[in-house]
Amino acid sequence: MEYVLTLVVRVEKGARPAQTDALETAARAVLAILSDDRSVGEGEWAEAMAGWQDARIRKVVRRARGAEWRRAEALPGITVTGRAAGDSPAEVRVFPPVPLEEVPKDLAKLQVSGTDFEDPEELPAPEPGLPVLWINPALEMSSGKAMAQCGHAAQLAWWELSPEERKEWAAADFALAVRTASPAQWQTLQGSGLPVVQDAGFTEVAPGSRTVIAAHPLLTR
Repeated sequence: MEYVLTLVVRVEKGARPAQTDALETAARAVLAILSDDRSVGEGEWAEAMAGWQDARIRKVVRRARGAEWRRAEALPGITVTGRAAGDSPAEVRVFPPVPLEEVPKDLAKLQVSGTDFEDPEELPAPEPGLPVLWINPALEMSSGKAMAQCGHAAQLAWWELSPEERKEWAAADFALAVRTASPAQWQTLQGSGLPVVQDAGFTEVAPGSRTVIAAHPLLTR
């Protein structure tokens, strides 16, 4: 049985999130559900989370506004708010995985397209010591696709950490940065042994494309 994890980004009229804030928030949302008590042990989401992680960890990003967002918020899940300054920080709600044919109708009817965001200004360099998800500069991806890929990269890094290291990251509210690597950086990162997302190629990019590399300082000590 194939499971899918849905992420919904809030996109109101005149209040679109910034690109990088949306990517970072999606990654933090995935980490939030992975670490939630309901996702482990005897938790109510644990069986579904295990079934999803034991197979292809498929993620779909959809968008909602107004009544659509309110209906999505009424479903079991976790909402994570971005850290961008201003009046429109990203809001992403992540939902426990379900079999493909059992996606709740209030999520299934939400559109996947229309999630193309922009950053209002040039981004600063990531803070020293912060985990960074580096995007392949040679690929063109919609914001929704990139959000799913960043969530995947964060999950690969999470799997590599010890329980103590996971607690350390959780205590920092899963602080991380997302940046697009330079071509030279990407070449170096590919030989680093760090977790890398290799996409199945169902949408937007060719099968086997390497999309994001997770550079977590706890993995390079």
